Amino acid sequence: MAVGWFRKGLAALGLIAAGGMAAEAKVPAAPRPALWKVADRDTTVYLFGTIHLLPRGFSWRSAVLDRAAREAQGLVVETIVDPANPAPLAEAMMRLGVSPGLQPVMQRVPAAKRPALASAIAKSGAQPAALDRLETWAVALALLGPQFSAMGLQQDEGVEMALKRDFTAAGKPIGQLETNAEQLGFFDVLPESAQRKLLEGAIERPEEVRGQFDSMLAAWARGDVRAIARTFNADMSGSPEMGELLLKRRNENWTRWIEGRLQQPGSVLVAVGAGHLAGPDSVQAMLEKRGFKVTRVQ
Repeated sequence: MAVGWFRKGLAALGLIAAGGMAAEAKVPAAPRPALWKVADRDTTVYLFGTIHLLPRGFSWRSAVLDRAAREAQGLVVETIVDPANPAPLAEAMMRLGVSPGLQPVMQRVPAAKRPALASAIAKSGAQPAALDRLETWAVALALLGPQFSAMGLQQDEGVEMALKRDFTAAGKPIGQLETNAEQLGFFDVLPESAQRKLLEGAIERPEEVRGQFDSMLAAWARGDVRAIARTFNADMSGSPEMGELLLKRRNENWTRWIEGRLQQPGSVLVAVGAGHLAGPDSVQAMLEKRGFKVTRVQ
């Protein structure tokens, strides 16, 4: 697995994460992130690949995307994390992430990585004894806030948050493809070996990850889906279990949802992590295998 996959992957898969204060970022001159649609006589489903966490001031909107958002009668995202009602997420994390009799967290990474883990724990403000009660995937999530902060990323600047604000202001409904518990459940069923790779990815030094993330961000902003696919194919090759659970299985679920949504009239914008809309196991590829025509509109 490539260095820093966990942080880079969460940002492009849209999985639950927590960000921090953001730094300024270079703004692309003419952003054109990829947008598709699948439609029939009375239904249009727009598919927009997002980056879940962005640097402050990063420009990603375009006239084509804004027009699609205005046309859409509703927005659907991967999962809804409501800051005003954190109980569903907290309950799911406690139910799925806490287990008795776990190995101390410091022993779950190789000896050479333990100083980095200790540093990440100290920066997070978490108590090591409390982390010892968490499954390894949950430890990785718990340590991400300061790590994202060090990379200058924050959730409030992410695409989904901006779109949700727009649709809320317009009085349009917002739905989700997965509940908080369903999304965390994909981590929960990963084998321990894969969970430990997540933890190692979560504690890599931000400066080692930043260059990779910036390259992926630039590819996303210019709509270079092939570059995103190459990145994810290389990264997922180190952990087939993660590719199967976090990418392919979820894409299959969403493809079935879109197929069902096409049976209802109206239009909707589906905004999911860009990694789900790139490569041979993308949602578009799965839709096309089911006989649907998917058209790229940006």
